[in-house]
Amino acid sequence: MSIVLITGFPGFLASGLLPKILERSPEDQAVCLVQPKFFRDAHARLEDIHTMNPSLRGRIELREGDITEASLGPADWAAVKAHVREIFHLAAVYDLSVSCDIAQRVNVEGTQNVLRFAEDSPQLQRLHYVSTCFVSGCHHGTFTEVDLDCGQSFNNHYEETKFLGEVAVRAAIDGGLPGTIYRPAIVVGDSKTGATSKYDGPYFIIRWLLRQPSIALLPVIGNPSDTRVNLVPRDFVVDVIAHLSSLAESAGETYQLADPNPLNVTELITALGEATRRRVVRIPLSCGLAKFAIDRVPGIYRLMQIPSPAIDYFVHPTHYTCDNTLRDLNGTGIAVAPFSSYVNRLVEYVRSNPAVGCSAMA
Repeated sequence: MSIVLITGFPGFLASGLLPKILERSPEDQAVCLVQPKFFRDAHARLEDIHTMNPSLRGRIELREGDITEASLGPADWAAVKAHVREIFHLAAVYDLSVSCDIAQRVNVEGTQNVLRFAEDSPQLQRLHYVSTCFVSGCHHGTFTEVDLDCGQSFNNHYEETKFLGEVAVRAAIDGGLPGTIYRPAIVVGDSKTGATSKYDGPYFIIRWLLRQPSIALLPVIGNPSDTRVNLVPRDFVVDVIAHLSSLAESAGETYQLADPNPLNVTELITALGEATRRRVVRIPLSCGLAKFAIDRVPGIYRLMQIPSPAIDYFVHPTHYTCDNTLRDLNGTGIAVAPFSSYVNRLVEYVRSNPAVGCSAMA
């Protein structure tokens, strides 16, 4: 029996990736490490997966655990460790406002605990680590798949701790652990259904526009024609990881799961204005003034519901290349859908699901 261990379930990416991994390897069993507080949600998500994929019944085990504990929690992991063939480590705090303590404990120490587990697993063939393009921090210019430590500073604890987590994974790979690193850009909803698990990133703008009448005001930061916003839909990220993780030649590689031709902020605002059916009146502001107003002027955050750390990504100075990804996807038919082809679905999902929040799993 071969086991695939997945952390981060029932999160947005892990929930989409799990059935695809099992479908490609019919002999494998999956063990999902689930925090106790998410166990009920995990059972509900598992039932959804079984409904969509009846053949997977009996092949997925939910097991309580916690990556922040050195032993991954109180459960007996000896049998899993003895038989695990692949580990997909997706668990992380994806929150721009996360505190240093929580980010360090989950994104760094949690990753180090998973690495120790992997190194003690005799049958392990691959560790798949989901990082983020934003390990680049505030790096100016092009950031390639071979770049990591460029002396960059960071906008927030999320970026810095994901960087530190990837540094640890890269060191383990360079030391002989078979592994692959995946760096998604900003992940939005499914390009076919619009479904998402939380409203952040461009959703802050979508919701702000939808709360306004047909003529909508929108603060615009910096030089919007020069700043690119790299967005990728969830189904693209899931399909890419499912495919690349099956390739022998992907061992040791880093892949940036990014749009090779991302929209700039001006183009993004135009697309969102059309999808929300709003005529957008742009109000130029500096980044510092916008963040000051959100954090310090009473009522501004309550009105706009855009957290100040999100502002940095509308003046983001980095362009991401994805040469490794494009090379190893060549001929598969897997490609980033143009934002214009699915933005209406994202907006309609927001209209139909107002109760979805912007909080991350933690």
